[in-house]
Amino acid sequence: MLQLRPGCECCDRDLPPDATDAFICTFECTFCASCVTERLKGICPNCGGDLTPRPRRPASKLARFPASTERVFKPQGCAPR
Repeated sequence: MLQLRPGCECCDRDLPPDATDAFICTFECTFCASCVTERLKGICPNCGGDLTPRPRRPASKLARFPASTERVFKPQGCAPR
């Protein structure tokens, strides 16, 4: 199950579980749309994989399957490409 991490690893912007502008790679590294397009050019700085829109978990499932509270913030790896 996806962790649905709560923030962008580059700018630390909040990305709640229902965010429509959250992106992830296959390792679930999480970024906002702004960082993906302006800084990362669609490539994960951690693994080199593609960043794709993160699916949203239905609100009815969040109580039983909550989003992660683990915040990852690594701005040093997010230099413009």
